[in-house]
Amino acid sequence: MDEHELIAKLIAGDEAAFRETVRVFDGPMTYVARAIVGPGSAADVVQDAWVSVIKSLPQFERRASLKTWVLSIVSNAAKSHLRKQGRMIAMGDAQDLENVGLNQDRFRDDGHWANPPRAWDMNTPEHLLGSEQLREQIFKTIGDLPENQRA
Repeated sequence: MDEHELIAKLIAGDEAAFRETVRVFDGPMTYVARAIVGPGSAADVVQDAWVSVIKSLPQFERRASLKTWVLSIVSNAAKSHLRKQGRMIAMGDAQDLENVGLNQDRFRDDGHWANPPRAWDMNTPEHLLGSEQLREQIFKTIGDLPENQRA
């Protein structure tokens, strides 16, 4: 199918055309997003870009290939994502720790605690799972389940 026919089908809402487009372009889109924002945010950026592609497709002027246009959308979405992240205060970059909720009196000059926080309650999930009594109860309960559920 040529590009003009594909675009017409996409605008018409043809699900098969959309699936094929995703199959062909999702990899390159993810590659571009990862190169700009890193692997942690790439999937979100690609998802936002797909929404933009679908919304903007009727206005696509065909001055570039569909692939070039789609990749420019994902690139712009990634750059926009970075700009939004730049507005957030990163704890490591903060100059004035008082304004981000850290009391400087709690740390010594070498970075260690001057006044450490209180000890945590030892009844953590990990501690509770470690108790023999709980472990026995879990195995007994699992043993009482039907075979399919037990598996």
